[in-house]
Amino acid sequence: MLKTDPQLSGDKRGTPKAPSRTSTSRGRGTKWKKSAPAIIFFLLIMASWYLVSYVILEPGKQFLLPPPHQVIIDGFVAQEARQDIMLAAWESFKVAIVGLTIAFVLGMTQAILMSQAKWVENMLYPYAVFLQTIPTLAIIPVIGFWFGYEFNARVVVCVIIALFPLVINPLKGLLSADRGLHDLFTMKKASRMTRLLRLQLPAALPDIFTGLQTAAGLAVVGAVVGDYFFGRGAIGLGLLISRYSSRLAASEMLATVLAACALGVLMFWFFGMLGRRVVGKWSDAWSR
Repeated sequence: MLKTDPQLSGDKRGTPKAPSRTSTSRGRGTKWKKSAPAIIFFLLIMASWYLVSYVILEPGKQFLLPPPHQVIIDGFVAQEARQDIMLAAWESFKVAIVGLTIAFVLGMTQAILMSQAKWVENMLYPYAVFLQTIPTLAIIPVIGFWFGYEFNARVVVCVIIALFPLVINPLKGLLSADRGLHDLFTMKKASRMTRLLRLQLPAALPDIFTGLQTAAGLAVVGAVVGDYFFGRGAIGLGLLISRYSSRLAASEMLATVLAACALGVLMFWFFGMLGRRVVGKWSDAWSR
């Protein structure tokens, strides 16, 4: 009896099935269900904004909170303001990236040291917490006295603000490696470095990316805060906010604030996407 190729004979098992309309509509429905709450909340914010601008505020005080469309026009459509905001965003981005890089190196070094010996953890952990509780605004004059009032001082503020999650999250991941695998490495008489590189660091990757994602947004906050209070050097978003505020240019000031928020969200999203690409295939926390 002759056998026929299922693909040539039109056998159902050999022909690829096209996605059904039902599955496509279900996928669209699922995406809509995920995005609907955020869209509805955004519309509520816009409605509340317009309500305050046009109804609650008196006509003589409406300049304090211009409506959203006026902020867009004055801050992003007007060429001069748009160029100023884009240049300031670039300056703040450079500060945030440098500060985040330094904080990552310091945080990972401290986390690795603490994961290798309990006495090191007992010695360094309290100071990591102490650094997180320092009121940054209160020590800005000291930072300016030591590091100047320009780029270097802003980077220091970024490092102070962004360092804590880059210590705690990697430390948690390094210490949470599977105990059975630890026993297996002990049976194989693996060295401390082999255990770190082949077991602890891979196990800590999800937590490392969580710390990076959190610290990325904090680095932008540090760049804007440092720029706002030092008030010298290249004009970043913080200094631009200060200048617009002194001129009572509310639309441009709010547009600059929105640009700072967008920069923080962009960096948060980037490291989230990077985390999903690197560990999303095997990490439950990053596969959703």
